[in-house]
Amino acid sequence: MAELIDDFDWDNVGATGFGGNYSADQRAEMEKMYGDTLTTVQEEEVVKGTVVGITDRDVILNIGFKSDGLVSITEFRDLPDLKIGDEVEVFIEDQEDINGQLILSRKKAKIKQAWKAIYDALELDTILEGVVKRRTKGGLIMELDGVEAFLPGSQIDVKPIRDFDIYVGRRMEVKVVKINSAFDNVVVSHKVLIEKDLEKQREAILNNLEKGQILEGNIKNMTNFGVFIDLGGVDGLLHITDISWGRIAHPSEVLTLDQKLNIVVLDFDEAKKRISLGLKQLTPHPWDSLPADLQPGSKVSGRIVNVADYGAFMEVVPGVEGLIHVSEMSWSQHLRNPQDFIKQGDTVEAQILTLDREDRKMSLGIKQLTEDPWTRGDFGGTYAVGTKHSGTVRNLTNFGLFVELEEGVDGLVHVSDLSWTKKIKHPSEMVKVGDKLDVVVLELDLGARRLALGHKQLEENPWDTFQTVFTPGSVHKATITEKSERGAVLELPYGIEGFAYPKSLVKEDGSNAENGESLDFRVTEFSKDDRRIVLSHTAVFNKEAAAEDDSRNAKFKKKTNTKGGDTQGEGKISDLKKPEEKSTLGDLDALSALRDQMMGNERKAGEQKLAAAAKPATAPKAAKAEEAPAAEEGGLLAGIAGAASAALDTVKHAASDAVDAVTNSEAFAKASEVASDLVDKAKDLVAGDDADKKDDETKA
Repeated sequence: MAELIDDFDWDNVGATGFGGNYSADQRAEMEKMYGDTLTTVQEEEVVKGTVVGITDRDVILNIGFKSDGLVSITEFRDLPDLKIGDEVEVFIEDQEDINGQLILSRKKAKIKQAWKAIYDALELDTILEGVVKRRTKGGLIMELDGVEAFLPGSQIDVKPIRDFDIYVGRRMEVKVVKINSAFDNVVVSHKVLIEKDLEKQREAILNNLEKGQILEGNIKNMTNFGVFIDLGGVDGLLHITDISWGRIAHPSEVLTLDQKLNIVVLDFDEAKKRISLGLKQLTPHPWDSLPADLQPGSKVSGRIVNVADYGAFMEVVPGVEGLIHVSEMSWSQHLRNPQDFIKQGDTVEAQILTLDREDRKMSLGIKQLTEDPWTRGDFGGTYAVGTKHSGTVRNLTNFGLFVELEEGVDGLVHVSDLSWTKKIKHPSEMVKVGDKLDVVVLELDLGARRLALGHKQLEENPWDTFQTVFTPGSVHKATITEKSERGAVLELPYGIEGFAYPKSLVKEDGSNAENGESLDFRVTEFSKDDRRIVLSHTAVFNKEAAAEDDSRNAKFKKKTNTKGGDTQGEGKISDLKKPEEKSTLGDLDALSALRDQMMGNERKAGEQKLAAAAKPATAPKAAKAEEAPAAEEGGLLAGIAGAASAALDTVKHAASDAVDAVTNSEAFAKASEVASDLVDKAKDLVAGDDADKKDDETKA
């Protein structure tokens, strides 16, 4: 049952609107009380809020605004002990969303505060602390209160870091060295903090540094040329040549990274802060402790540490090396590349040839451990003249080739002893280096250590057979293989070569045979001793040319039999150098015919005039006057004919004697000149007789 209120104010029941029952004073007082409890906030700024509630999903925060804000509980994972009443900083994203809710973010508040701290650290040169989250290429990624920063590997420590993984999860102090605002990139360094601590130590070390001082250090870096040693804030270089008295290819052969060792100061540059260190100088030099029983003639064994063009260096003991010259590696007289005998790293045995302890030099030999093949007792029998062998071509020269019959035994095959039939200009036309070649010993000189070898002598001399095949006058098919102004080289059957002079290359149609043509050639000369065959294509169809060649060949044989040898050179290259053969005056039949014709004409004219003079004397006296000139003219003509005949006979005999005197010699040209002078004299004589005749006619 409803309770009745006795003092209810029925006058106010009709009032309408929210707060409409308040008076003006009451309303003003209420607004003042409400305004004092609210604060003004701006979006995108960081404010402090109080935790007023915690649920499974959100944290309720009061920032003094008209409503509370909600923040996801996942943003408070770093505060596992969060409770109601704690104050935290949050970022205002939106004062009121579509639902009228205040939007806050603790994560963005942390990032904004972190960036502010980063800029302040760069400007004020302060130190920040962060956590290494992960490694990356070339360095580490750190988190500085929610902002990721890059820590390069070169900025982690003063010494190179080889394993970045050991820093993951570690808290480190760093300094900001660079900020890229456009890409929100931050670069930090931990090395600068260490360098400041080491600066004082470095100055103390450099001030007390002296040459010869022994220090202790750690190997911090290793290169091909040496190692860098940390001396406690100062780095020094230990060059690879100062690590060991012996040769080493890389410092890692005797040293390891982070190894602690004692070294000696060799030199230092205070201005450049460079320190040269040595390790081998702490031990005595190996030459000073070389065993006294090592003398020239002693056999030693060691490792090849270096191979050069002129020889190889063998390490007898660590730090003591000897040179094995390439000439001491083999008994062969032909020097080769040392790489053909030994390689770097090989272990070989050698004999000490010379030893100089003062200058610390030693020469060694390998071939001395084996017997010299030229001094063997059976060498003369093994390589006697006429014995056949097989060897390897080692070297080619312009005059021949060298064949190695065995290690240390080489022989020369002259280029002329390679083939019976071919004219070889260079041995490379027949063989190359490395080929196997069968040879026969032609000459042996043990004193000079020389062997003369031949290859063609393995076969019978085919020129004995060629002498019966290419007889003078025989015709054979040949191909022109080489042609010049002095003649042509011909390829005959059986692979031999012949020679033809330019005048012998004229064909029947008057043209000249060209290079590459195959024609019939007639043999004009053959010399077995000189291996020379002279041929002519013109003589195949021209009987006069054939007769001339036969005549010259007969005289060639006569001189060969008389003098015991051929006076001409070989019929190939040497004949190419001879001057072209000139035409002779041997063919004087035409000149003789001209003389006979001249005499016949003159006699005929004289007889006609004498017959006219013998007619009866019925003619006038003037006719008698003509008889004397006619008779005189006949006498003159007869005299002229006789003089010409005598002159021509003299020319013919002189020319014939000149041809007989010069078969193929330099006097041939002189003989031609003599004959030419005789012909000119004959012409002058005839011309003089004609002039005398005209004078006589004028007088008559």
